[in-house]
Amino acid sequence: MPRRVKKGTRYDRVLLKLSGEALMGNQGYGIDHKVVIAIAQEIKEAIALGVEVAVVIGGGNIFRGLEASAKGMERASADYMGMLATVLNALALQNALEKEGVITRVQSAIEMRELAEPYIRRRAIRHLEKNRVVIFAAGIGNPYFTTDTAAALRAIEIGAGVILKATKVNGVYSDDPMKNPKAKKFDNLTYIDILKKRLKVMDATAISLCMDNKLPIIVFNLRKRGNIKRALKGERIGTIVK
Repeated sequence: MPRRVKKGTRYDRVLLKLSGEALMGNQGYGIDHKVVIAIAQEIKEAIALGVEVAVVIGGGNIFRGLEASAKGMERASADYMGMLATVLNALALQNALEKEGVITRVQSAIEMRELAEPYIRRRAIRHLEKNRVVIFAAGIGNPYFTTDTAAALRAIEIGAGVILKATKVNGVYSDDPMKNPKAKKFDNLTYIDILKKRLKVMDATAISLCMDNKLPIIVFNLRKRGNIKRALKGERIGTIVK
């Protein structure tokens, strides 16, 4: 039986994709506690609307497997190290959420029972139905796949209505707006547009998964307070990919 969308919101279950860099704020490395608390408060506001929220988090603020591989490290080992970095970030976000009074579970694709539950799809859905935030860590548990792909896969598995892709800019641009002030912002894009133009939204595997399963993506600026709530209410923010 299909779930009913909560009154005043467009979606009843969403997946929020956070980059590891989002957690480090203006620092060059690591986790900025104030930034993590601010993100936790935004997620708490979404929960207050009655929306079920799952999160996939990257690890680039601590370790980037692809960069390490480019410098000579064996790719699989580098990717596993990157997965462990996502677990650190997931635990930091869990701590911040629980300080805000939000019940949270971390599920890891790599088994580490002392720190997190193993990823089990049905258990994750049950947590969401009980209004718990579920943070998916360690990507999909396999090297050569990004956390973007993990976000698309987990969103499809749990039946999320949309992926909320948090970034540090106001949407998808034709070029890096931080470097090129003439870069054009797109309000709407198709999956094919992303692939043809090679726009840096999510990697090609993630985009293909979303396209095959008709899962929309909203790319928005996480640094603007209230944007998660605006997206859930159906307000036009950022760029919509569908």
